[in-house]
Parts: sequence; C-alpha cells; structure tokens
Amino acid sequence: MDMVIIILRTADQARKAELTLQRSNTGADVIQAAVDNWNLPIDTDYSLINAGSGKNILPTQRLLDDVVKDGDVLEIQPVLVAGGM
Repeated sequence: MDMVIIILRTADQARKAELTLQRSNTGADVIQAAVDNWNLPIDTDYSLINAGSGKNILPTQRLLDDVVKDGDVLEIQPVLVAGGM
C-alpha cells in the first residue's frame, strides 16, 4: 500500500503529530482522526489545509501525490460560521 508521511497540526499549533497514512485515506479520515485523538470539539466543522501550498483538502479527496507529498504540513482549522439565529 502506498504511504505518505505528514505533519498534522491544529491552527493554533498547540497540537502537532507526525503521521504515516495510506494514500487511500481522505481529508475526512484525517480530520476525524484528529478530532478523536485530540478530543477536539465534535460540534464544530473543520477544514484541512495543506500549509505548504495553501490549498484546501476536500473531505472526499484522497491523499494522493498531487495533493500531499512526504513531509507536508497539514493544518486542521475550525470552520467559522457567521450569523446564525
């Protein structure tokens, strides 16, 4: 199975981990693992950003070579929802 090594961090950089993941994993898989392992609030939506390229990794997007390279830093960021009544 094709693997990729990434650094995952929170937007405030309070948490950081080096992970070895299968390229078949998706953005949603990475976000869910961070929420579970770091006890992040579950009532919040998150996005995953490749800090090197500045590109958003979609929840359905696999961690293929054109999206993530070995050593890339991925940042999990809460999605702020404006308004709301």
